[in-house]
Amino acid sequence: MKQREILVKSSLDSVLQPSLFYKSESKEKRPLLVGLHTWSYDRFNQIDNMLPVAEKYKFNLLLPEFRGSNLKSNPNCTLACGSEYAKQDIKDAIDYLLENEAIDKENIFLLGLSGGGHMALLMAGMCPEYFKAIGAYVPITNLVDWVEENQNYAPHVLECCTNSTNEMLKRSPISYLDNIAKANLKIFHGKKDPVVPVSHSIKFYNALMEKYPDASVYLDIFDGGHEIDMNTAVYWLMSQYKHVDKAQITG
Repeated sequence: MKQREILVKSSLDSVLQPSLFYKSESKEKRPLLVGLHTWSYDRFNQIDNMLPVAEKYKFNLLLPEFRGSNLKSNPNCTLACGSEYAKQDIKDAIDYLLENEAIDKENIFLLGLSGGGHMALLMAGMCPEYFKAIGAYVPITNLVDWVEENQNYAPHVLECCTNSTNEMLKRSPISYLDNIAKANLKIFHGKKDPVVPVSHSIKFYNALMEKYPDASVYLDIFDGGHEIDMNTAVYWLMSQYKHVDKAQITG
């Protein structure tokens, strides 16, 4: 698969936004894996994690930028960090590929970890109907809580969100339970995560289940820290792509 940079005009501010695209060698329409970069990095951050998966399963791969890192050093940081512009950039890039490439629109998968997990949940809140399945690893679900919990990242969150509690809540997945409940989503979180406490995913999941107990949203608390197990992530996505038989248990 050859890497190609695509520039897609934002439907909000008309600024060209970069993404990396890897096209499947198949001539038929193939699924699309959308991989989201982590908090402090850009579109190149997830190549090593996502490209082998796309190559193995002959998926197309999209690695969007969505306004860059969520750091004070990013001059556009107020447009990053889960803003309406950042979310729209991902949707615009997917729409561009649906219009211009051989994409199987019934099989679009979304995967992100840490800051990318945060964005994966926000995309589930924006357009859950776009994705066959979503995997969110060690996500931040409430920026207001995280500012109090992690002093290393707090200055960056506050800068991105203009020191506004309302803005932090607007960029927090916990604010979009009604739409996220429509997604096919699995959240993975390390029990010993020192960066984003596991309570983020537990509180989020419990709140969603209280309102929508029949939602196709699942939680996996694993023995680990702030990390991703790509084998487990891929198993979840592929189990939704192709039926996986499960053994029935008798009493």
